Amino acid sequence: MMEDLPKDRIEELIRQRRWTELKEKLIKMPAPELADLLMSLDKPARVLLFRLLPRSVSAMAFSHLESKDKDILLKDLTDHEARQLLDNLSPDDRTDFFEDMPGQVIQRLINLLSPDERRKALQLLGYPAESVGRLMTPDYVAVRPDWTVKQALDHIRTKGRDSETINVIYVTDASWKLLDALELRRFILADPANTVQQIMDYSFISISAFDDREEAVHLIQRYDLDALPVVDPYGVLLGIVTVDDVLDVAQEEATEDFHKTAAVAPLKVSYREVGMWMLYRKRIGWLVALVIVNLASSGVIAAYEETLAAAIVLAFFIPLLIDSGGNTGAQSATLMIRAIATGDVKIDQWLKAVSKELGVGITLGITMGLAGFVIGFLRGGLEIGIVVGLSMLIIVIFTNLIGIALPFLLVRLRLDPAVASSPLITSISDITGLIIYFSTAAWILGILR
Repeated sequence: MMEDLPKDRIEELIRQRRWTELKEKLIKMPAPELADLLMSLDKPARVLLFRLLPRSVSAMAFSHLESKDKDILLKDLTDHEARQLLDNLSPDDRTDFFEDMPGQVIQRLINLLSPDERRKALQLLGYPAESVGRLMTPDYVAVRPDWTVKQALDHIRTKGRDSETINVIYVTDASWKLLDALELRRFILADPANTVQQIMDYSFISISAFDDREEAVHLIQRYDLDALPVVDPYGVLLGIVTVDDVLDVAQEEATEDFHKTAAVAPLKVSYREVGMWMLYRKRIGWLVALVIVNLASSGVIAAYEETLAAAIVLAFFIPLLIDSGGNTGAQSATLMIRAIATGDVKIDQWLKAVSKELGVGITLGITMGLAGFVIGFLRGGLEIGIVVGLSMLIIVIFTNLIGIALPFLLVRLRLDPAVASSPLITSISDITGLIIYFSTAAWILGILR
């Protein structure tokens, strides 16, 4: 842990030139803490320590740095040192790093790679930005079905050192078409004289390199996989996606959805890295758009000015009704967005979901309507109580249906359902709530008077 090797202790070991002891202590540190420690030092000490580390350790620490810190460290190193570092990064970590770099910087860094690693990097960068192809690593172990189990185990021992994981071994034919994905334990427990084909069950889950990376998250979670094979349209094995990569994606997607639900354009870097101007740009667009939407609310009030003037007490209940509608819509939208995201509800099940929420909305509306009637009666008499209670009933039912239906509509339009965020739902609910309230008031008061 970092507290066992504080910064001043590191600097003391450097001054005393106790390189062996320093190296031994650094190697024992977890990679994330080693990354933090490196960036807490000044440039000379940071570069010295980085050069002192074994290549595999330095690459692992580098992969845990923020994008900005990675760029800083690469500039501190010579081209030869940068080449060694990038060569030792896993292909998926390297692709993730390249994605945050400007085009000309990517080109310079790719040119530093060895020919074999350059080929891997260019191949991975050729897939769409949010695709599984950008996430996969080509470092896996594959065997042939006609090999004996003994031959396969010998091959695993030879090739497994450079593999991302050996928990799962892939079986391919001579054309590298994926035939099966087997747990390592099958090979260990099988008779060495048996062929690989004899222990195959031809039951495996795979994903296309062009699929969205969220689909990889869903499949690994659903089938409880350690790794997911990635294939081309012809079933040829291209690489694998491991569970650690999927956890990173799940965190990014959850963060993105949190931002969208607050009407903030998603940040591509951590909050610690982003500047004030970028935060302004990410937030101002939605705020201005919502202001324009909310202008409609003012128009509704102006259109019913005579109704409001005839019973000024109606104004007291505007916040109560539109807030209740907004809250109801936000609740139902949040439930449905999450259900769609986790696959709990499919897009073609929209009618069933809407029907269920219609019943829920009616029940909620009756309860809220009775509460509204009591409050309206106490503040404005029987007429106002009826107006407020009936308006509350209709508003809650209607906004509940909006909250359920809008995510389905956005998915149909190929938009992220998280866009149906609380601010958007609230703005729509404000407009419809005011129309319902004043229309109901004009109708009820017209009858009773």
